[in-house]
Amino acid sequence: MKKAVVLFAVALACLFSSKTASAQAMKLGYVDTETILKQLPDALEADRKLKDIASKYQDTLKKFEDDLKNKYEAYKKQEAMMTADAKKKEEEQLKGIQQVYLQYQEEKFGQTGEVARLRETFMTPIREKILTTIKEVSKEEKISFVFDKTNPGLLYGDEKFDITFKVIDKIKRK
Repeated sequence: MKKAVVLFAVALACLFSSKTASAQAMKLGYVDTETILKQLPDALEADRKLKDIASKYQDTLKKFEDDLKNKYEAYKKQEAMMTADAKKKEEEQLKGIQQVYLQYQEEKFGQTGEVARLRETFMTPIREKILTTIKEVSKEEKISFVFDKTNPGLLYGDEKFDITFKVIDKIKRK
């Protein structure tokens, strides 16, 4: 799927460039952001910090899990000798522990959890540095468009090829 998106973008750029080839030559480029990130000390340090933090949260989750497992096993051993009220109370306590476990897991590892927020905090300046450098290299090498090989998408586009306002103008005139 990723390759299809990149191929489509390249084909579209080539089609567009054939119409403007007489006006100006257009060069395309691509980068592999995964390779770039693996070479940057800042990114490696951010990844190490994030793994350390996630590991601590994972240890806490493991403790919750072990506690829940031990209490459940103890409950199962005592269940036959318990009154209905005692069973209900113990089951509610087990559900409470499970809820705390699930809530903690979501708070730390969910899509908007602390690990995701920290990843964004750590990686934003690194991504900005990469994009700034891509723009600089593109201008030096006179490259009109730069795509990402790893996560298909346009990373840099020369502003002279931006037709956004022409499209808006044409829509408004209709």
